[in-house]
Amino acid sequence: MMCGDVVSDFCAPEWQLLRASVRGAAHHRSGQPNQDAARRFQLAGQAQMLALADGHGSTKSFRSQCGARLAVLAAQQVCKHLVEFEHLSQCKHWAEEQLPVAVVRQWQERVERRLARQPFTAAELAPLNDAARRQLENQPLIAYGSTLLAVIVAPKFILYLQLGDGDLLTMTTEGNIVRPFAKDARLIANETTSLCSEKAWNEMQICFQPLAGAPPTLILMATDGYANSYRDEESFQQVAREYWELLRGTDQAAVKPYLRDWLNDISQHGSGDDISLGLIWRDETMQFLIDMRSESGC
Repeated sequence: MMCGDVVSDFCAPEWQLLRASVRGAAHHRSGQPNQDAARRFQLAGQAQMLALADGHGSTKSFRSQCGARLAVLAAQQVCKHLVEFEHLSQCKHWAEEQLPVAVVRQWQERVERRLARQPFTAAELAPLNDAARRQLENQPLIAYGSTLLAVIVAPKFILYLQLGDGDLLTMTTEGNIVRPFAKDARLIANETTSLCSEKAWNEMQICFQPLAGAPPTLILMATDGYANSYRDEESFQQVAREYWELLRGTDQAAVKPYLRDWLNDISQHGSGDDISLGLIWRDETMQFLIDMRSESGC
């Protein structure tokens, strides 16, 4: 779905957003669809949101393509309420204490409604052994299993959300790459936490960043097929720097027309997996004007 699109007196930076999703080279060969979903949402006021989800695509998760689509919609439905709070402290508390449960339950409700309309078919269940069928009888959400990444950029805060594998990188004004969340050592060999996990909200990571200084110049978010195409963390971090060099001081024309081709090539010569990418960056021209206004009493 959607493949190919690519503090009180603090003045918000001007953000630009871009996203793309491509079917993995291995999925082309096997005839499988793209299991990822990538969506951009305009929230109230100047707030914007990018959400990526990666369906598991395993034999038991045979509806994970649908699960990923429902994941990004669930995230948008819940996260739009963040901009309704009058005080930043209220927003932060709700994000950290209530948002994980709300997102998981919203996804579960959407999945349950879909399953009620479209029960599992004999053809879908045929490849499963008896143990897997019994597990699905007790835990039908497994069929829709998906990870979730989301970033909201608003005038007074940035919110990062992650459940499962995938990557979030930010670049500071000094050019340093920082991860809002430490990498989870458990997520190896295609193992991941998931929206279909029991008490999945306990696995969801939230980072609420009030804007009271220099925001990141670039935020990169990607499903795991991207980082898995590189030999090490340093090589993958260099990707963020390269995007920034292309985007800084320009509009999207230096990247948007070519992004799908780049991602297809990376999948072909790398992981073979689906790849979804989100880029959020500051318009330096607008930021210069904002800084000048701040100095004169914005």
